[in-house]
Amino acid sequence: MGANTSQVSDLSENPSLKTLVGGDSISENDPFWNQLISFTFISPTSSADSKLLEEAVIPLAKILIDNNPRTGNFGALVRIFLGRTKELKISTECQDQLFIWQAHNALFMIRCLLKVFIRQMSEEQLHLHFSYKERAPGSCDAGGEDLLEEFMCNLVHLIVEVPLLDITYSILFEAVTTLLVLLSYQLFHKDILRDGLIYQHIMKGRCLSLTSRLVKTLLYNFIRQEKCPPPATHIFEPQSEGGGLLYGLASGVASGLWSVFTLGGAGSRTGLDQEHNPLPLSNQSLLLLLVLANLTDGPDWPNPYRQAVTCFRNTQDTSSLPAEQPHSFQINFNSLYTALCDQQRSDQATLLLYTLLHQNANMRTYMLSRTDMENLVMPILEILYHVEDRNSHHVYMALIILLILTEDDSFNRSIHEVVLKNITWYTERSLTEISLGSLLILVVIRTIQFNMTRTRDKYLHTNCLAALANMSAQFRCLHQYAAQRIISLFALLSKKHNKVLEQATQSLRGHQDDNAALPDYAQDLNVIEEVIRMMLEIINSCLSNSLHHNPNLVYALLYKRELFEQFRTHPSFQDIMQNLDTVIGFFSHRLEQAGSDLSVERVQEVIIKGAQALPTDRLKKFPELKFKYVEEDQPEDFFIPYVWSLVFNSGVGLHWSPQGIELFSMDSG
Repeated sequence: MGANTSQVSDLSENPSLKTLVGGDSISENDPFWNQLISFTFISPTSSADSKLLEEAVIPLAKILIDNNPRTGNFGALVRIFLGRTKELKISTECQDQLFIWQAHNALFMIRCLLKVFIRQMSEEQLHLHFSYKERAPGSCDAGGEDLLEEFMCNLVHLIVEVPLLDITYSILFEAVTTLLVLLSYQLFHKDILRDGLIYQHIMKGRCLSLTSRLVKTLLYNFIRQEKCPPPATHIFEPQSEGGGLLYGLASGVASGLWSVFTLGGAGSRTGLDQEHNPLPLSNQSLLLLLVLANLTDGPDWPNPYRQAVTCFRNTQDTSSLPAEQPHSFQINFNSLYTALCDQQRSDQATLLLYTLLHQNANMRTYMLSRTDMENLVMPILEILYHVEDRNSHHVYMALIILLILTEDDSFNRSIHEVVLKNITWYTERSLTEISLGSLLILVVIRTIQFNMTRTRDKYLHTNCLAALANMSAQFRCLHQYAAQRIISLFALLSKKHNKVLEQATQSLRGHQDDNAALPDYAQDLNVIEEVIRMMLEIINSCLSNSLHHNPNLVYALLYKRELFEQFRTHPSFQDIMQNLDTVIGFFSHRLEQAGSDLSVERVQEVIIKGAQALPTDRLKKFPELKFKYVEEDQPEDFFIPYVWSLVFNSGVGLHWSPQGIELFSMDSG
């Protein structure tokens, strides 16, 4: 940075930067500012390159912290930026790249300095550094202007007013990133921040009137999935070969700004960085949206960004807006749905999908009405299938999305009508043709089995079983492999039950004359019996409601009928076992009548005919199995650390040292 800079290693010796951070005040009319912000510096996108940049900026920022109370140079730099942005929209319309380039450079410098400031000082001290002016040593601006709020409002205005074009991509990215940096105070506090200057400015200051436009713009940035413009979009060509060189204003060259995300310019690393994160603005906009939507409500005002996220409507919705919905707006649901389907490999896109499904009734209704739900459900199933490679939060979000979807009966019916061919990522068995419903059952059962052997998380178990239970009454034409896996899971639970029972018995025998504390086998047994009961209820629900649609489940049940013997007389399962006994007895009798040594085909034929003949009143009616997802009390205790762990791990061009991060433990993300 600075007029003659091209590489990180040069920063500390750069004369322009030395002047900026030095002990002399610089008038805002000084030609120095024009020189300072006329540089080419390829902004890093990888965390490693960002770390190098920050390490070079820290010593300069510390000198500025010492001198700024006397010089006011930081405030002057902010005002230079604000002056440049006033004409930004006109500059864009006139294709005035030079002006946009300088405004970007000023903002890039401010962002780099702010990131260090926030680690070094409180919000109150930061506010002072915005206020210091050159009039007298240590004096603050008493004119009523709050430069920090002015700066934040300016960033929001910039994001919502300036159209996204090749020439504006970089400054829009920088504005979004700078807002994230300002909000990053949360990273360094264990407790959830519910107040503070920056929180006040973004939640109820002059930014408030732009809430719906900001949320809409961030969503459209996510929807558009615009790649970083390639270096070919330069209008001014560099005068010499190689990456990261300086092209000064004197030669009338505007710089390699348009390859600002490919450290090293057009050199060999360009392709790698573009591949690593080809959608920096889309990613960063989504992260900022999630941070804003998850800010806590104030003592007497709700979070306006969450309000906007929960009530926006489809552009095709022509009904009048309810007066009680502030910050509402309209957006193209089809485009948003397509983007959500395409981007589920990232935590943040899955979290956005969860947020919209859970909180925005308009979007939930729209998604459930789609006839191509497989485009949304398949990526979610793939996340769960690769549970070993995903962090636990991503798995939870995927699972809760399925649970919310299965609350809808029409969804539960329609997934069995969608037939899929050749599921390449499902490697346990070749699935040449299977319904989406059967695949969903297979993946959820696999998640339960993984959890039983590895993580043993009761919360995961509960949500998996709840999703299966919600679907069970509408199981239709289950694939034979799905039917087998349902019974196999029951077999696994039965085996585990017997093992714990045996351990408890042996433990009691061995401790008869011993006063030592016993392991809590009763609790283990209780948990397993709860899960077994739930599985029996799921099988029973299917048999009671759609037995004639599921000959493969009846076949699997008969094949492993001995599994259920031990539970017939168990007091916890007697009631639910009645229907299973009736079905097993009825079909066993019909098979005996059909003769011995029956082929698989003949057995299936007997089952299909028997299913039509079984009187429905022979099966006892149980209450419908229905589970509804409810967010925990104080959801911010989970979501705010989760969102910031995503910013920490996935923010483009942002690197934070793990030391000093208080909000989450470094292995939780």
